[in-house]
Amino acid sequence: MKKEKQQKAQSESKPMDSVTESERACVDAKDGCTDHVEAEHKSQIEASWFRCEQFGLDHGSEPDFGTLPQGELHDLLDQHRSLLETTENEVLPYYENILNNSSCMIVLADHQGHVLNTWGKNRFGRDDRYGQSHGLVGGNQWTEEGVGTNAIGTALITGQAIQVGRDEHFLRANRFMVGSASPIYDSQNDVVGVLDISSDAYLPQDHTLGMVKLMSLSVENRLIFAAFQKDYFILTFNTNLISLDSHWSGVLVLDENGTIVSANRRAEVVLARDLALLNIAQVFDCEMREIKHQPTNIPMKLKALGRYQFYVNVLPPALPVMRIPDFRKTEGYVAPETTLSEPNAAPRPEPAKEKRLLPENVVPLEELEHGDEKVRRVVKQAHKIMEKDIPILIHGETGAGKEIFVRSLHYHSSRQAQMLVAVNCAAIPSELVESELFGYEKGAFTGAQSKGSIGLIRRAHKGTLFLDEIGEMPMAVQSRLLRVLQERVVTPLGSTDVYPVDVKLISATNRQLKQEVHEGRFRQDLYYRISGLNIELPSLRDRMDKREVISYIHDRLRLEDPAPLLTGEMLTLLSSHPWPGNMRQLVHVLKVGMAMADGDVLEDWHLPDDFFDDLQSGETDELLTSNQVEGEKQESLDVRIPKLLGQFNGNVSKTAKAAGVSRNTVYKYAKQGTGFK
Repeated sequence: MKKEKQQKAQSESKPMDSVTESERACVDAKDGCTDHVEAEHKSQIEASWFRCEQFGLDHGSEPDFGTLPQGELHDLLDQHRSLLETTENEVLPYYENILNNSSCMIVLADHQGHVLNTWGKNRFGRDDRYGQSHGLVGGNQWTEEGVGTNAIGTALITGQAIQVGRDEHFLRANRFMVGSASPIYDSQNDVVGVLDISSDAYLPQDHTLGMVKLMSLSVENRLIFAAFQKDYFILTFNTNLISLDSHWSGVLVLDENGTIVSANRRAEVVLARDLALLNIAQVFDCEMREIKHQPTNIPMKLKALGRYQFYVNVLPPALPVMRIPDFRKTEGYVAPETTLSEPNAAPRPEPAKEKRLLPENVVPLEELEHGDEKVRRVVKQAHKIMEKDIPILIHGETGAGKEIFVRSLHYHSSRQAQMLVAVNCAAIPSELVESELFGYEKGAFTGAQSKGSIGLIRRAHKGTLFLDEIGEMPMAVQSRLLRVLQERVVTPLGSTDVYPVDVKLISATNRQLKQEVHEGRFRQDLYYRISGLNIELPSLRDRMDKREVISYIHDRLRLEDPAPLLTGEMLTLLSSHPWPGNMRQLVHVLKVGMAMADGDVLEDWHLPDDFFDDLQSGETDELLTSNQVEGEKQESLDVRIPKLLGQFNGNVSKTAKAAGVSRNTVYKYAKQGTGFK
């Protein structure tokens, strides 16, 4: 009893920021949840129910999951490949006992609530209807707006871990389960996803919320290690030596000078301060030279901020940092005059400029085209305009490579040392666009992060801001964006302060913006503000260098997955394809084919079935447009496609599927109808 009192007194004497989560969990388990915690949870649920009512939901509403088409889901999975692989391969193996010994499901969703993958039981209870109706399947979106109060959607809005009980779900359709979810943050303190454990409401839920918090921290830490372990020093620290290797430890990433270039959430919570770009000597009572010479896996005992004792472990870079001295960099150095051996000798030529090193996912500017004159002209124009105060507007079909093009422009410009911030305006929920773009102060609205948010525009300061699918931007946000572009300042939501911004603006769209202006869906003044240089990226099927582009992309993929060159027959087959999905579809087809070939020469039977479906559709299109087509069949398409376009609100993919033709055919006949957008 005496020992317990001493332990309790010691824990109470510590600053709350220095008490580990495991210690708090022990206190909570022993003493029970405090009234404050219960009240805060109740307040979060009540606030969520209020939002649901504002969204127009009632308790009997059916969940609207907004299921993504298969192609978009594949794109989403490709975009979040690192998050998926880290979760599945480096975190979940530690929790196999959960999957094997309980009827629960672990769910990983992206920052917009789209389910990326699930692990565990494919149904929660014995009733088979759960297997079909729980909605926790890839491509479904769990937001409060569509599904009501739920663990995933509510955790994303609040930015905090939460457990939603059976009767706390706003929709009755979801009250058969309990969900516990925790957001996953990146090193910039932005939400990149959410982990959820969902199960039948009648299963014991003790420790589930703490478990999912621990799992999300595990993912965050592994993402930090994956990003920085190769070239940086990584410090882990904890108040307890035994817990030093746990996921509750703080993590700091240091460059060779001791500057903190990244940290996990736990580090900032424990030390209770913003650590960005501080020197290690400002945090711990040691210098960077001591860190460099500390043996691996032998902890140090250091004092932080002059007050708190921590155990610290140092992990050096996987690749040793080597610096060869260059005395020419010494301040005041003057190059000696060149002594020529002959009076009339020509001056020594200047050394060639060092070739700029590009990130692996950036295509060199000169490799964006391989013989297409139109693309060559577009690249040359855009490259010149990058250094001018002139915005660029790119037109092109979905998947034509607009973001690849912009990334290459950015890294071949004087802004390459700063950030390229790409914003998909169609992917951000309309009610969140303003806060995402312009940022907000803490407490600006219900669910705002406690620290506020700098916003994407300010994040792109001195760099490049790429607004993709700008035609999807809500009208109210268009007016605010116009003001920012005119005045070059940003005012966050809930604030009266203004922040100057210097960005290179590049926008992109697959819509006809002039038509959108004419029909009142896009502001005319904003259109002329963003359309300084108008360029169009041709679709893959219209490129004169299609064969060379296919070969080039295959060669880049071979760097990741070694394989033989494409045969002439395969290149001919791939070149004859209409490629309705453009570059994006080409990459996916080649990846699938190379995986099936498994190091052998790529053959037609390695390619996915839908590749041949599109190929046959393309051949059908040629027949339909030839002079041999019967008059009534041609007339039928003239009438049918505009009618279907109107029925599907201009959705080309749905129209093509319903008409039994390819997207190319829809584009050919679209202008004759009124439903095409």
